[in-house]
Amino acid sequence: MAFSFARFGNDLYTGKQSFDFVGRWRTWFAIGAAMTLLALLVLGVKGVNAGIEFRGGSEFIISGVENSDQGIARDVVGASNPGGEVPRVTVVGADSVRVQTERLTDDETDALRAELAQGYDVEPSEVTSSFVGPSWGSDVTGKALTSLLVFSVLVSIVITLYFRSWQMAVAALVALLHDLIITAGVYAATGFEVTPATVIGFLTILGYSLYDTVVVFDKVRENTSQFLISTKRNFAESTNLAVNQTLVRSINTSVVALLPVAAILFIGAFLLGAGTLKDISLALFVGILAGTYSSVFIAPAILVLLRRRDTSVKEHEKRVLKAREVRNAAPSAELATAGARTSAGAGAPASSGLTAGSGSPTGSTIAPARAAGPRNQPRRPKGQRPSGKRR
Repeated sequence: MAFSFARFGNDLYTGKQSFDFVGRWRTWFAIGAAMTLLALLVLGVKGVNAGIEFRGGSEFIISGVENSDQGIARDVVGASNPGGEVPRVTVVGADSVRVQTERLTDDETDALRAELAQGYDVEPSEVTSSFVGPSWGSDVTGKALTSLLVFSVLVSIVITLYFRSWQMAVAALVALLHDLIITAGVYAATGFEVTPATVIGFLTILGYSLYDTVVVFDKVRENTSQFLISTKRNFAESTNLAVNQTLVRSINTSVVALLPVAAILFIGAFLLGAGTLKDISLALFVGILAGTYSSVFIAPAILVLLRRRDTSVKEHEKRVLKAREVRNAAPSAELATAGARTSAGAGAPASSGLTAGSGSPTGSTIAPARAAGPRNQPRRPKGQRPSGKRR
């Protein structure tokens, strides 16, 4: 039979087929912790490649070049400023080169512009320069951190009020932190430049990851709204059912979101050389993948671990286990009783067609013989008078 994604999703929703997401939380936590620790290690050792907006410096854009060799710019900058910081050279588009250096004076900037124009054989007017102070980058960083803090506080309040559960707010924030650290680690490992566009991508990750987590939690709330009065499933099993029921939706949402982001990242950034698109698209691509993982494998498991600390949940789990023992024991008792009856019937003597206590075949009774009476006496011959009587 051919695989049907629709039938697969229906089986997950009805519980006919199920994956143990919550029960194997140790495995998922180990994977998430390994990725997070690796990202932190890369961040600590290598660090992020901060853009000129954050570190400050001078930037030159050479347009209309026929030979976009990055080595020309490095040789020109090295000759004009020996012993200085190594320039960062990037090819932008098909005929442009971007050169970022440390902070230069006005005279140094004019001299380097002329040398870059000569090196790439273009007119001096084709070389533009700009200067960005480090204070601007510090302001952007501070505002980004402030936005992250305010966002986290507001999200915690909204989730707590909406779901009436602070455990869900904690689980959602842990998932968000997981996504941000992994995305930052990928930036550090790949050496992609962190720019204000990257910060926008990071903030976008928060919204996407939170949306996916809220979708799962909303189904958890639906499945566990009356779980205390039922002994069919405990809280962990109801949560796992909710994750299975929303799994297909999470996959579809992730695929639909990843396709355009992948197009921007691989086509717009690498083929067209659009640096701004690369800065934001990598954050979205990695963040969506990490957010899908955390929403399915991390957040629900954290919620279950936190709710298991509640006394009502513990007592309910005991009632569910006890009820299952009773249900499992009932069929065994019925089978034993049926077996005993069969054994008893096999040991009895063969029946002669009489029912015990009846003395008659097939259990029916035979009416006793009636007492002899006048109507039962033999008839006398016709014309014979009864003896002892006179006419």
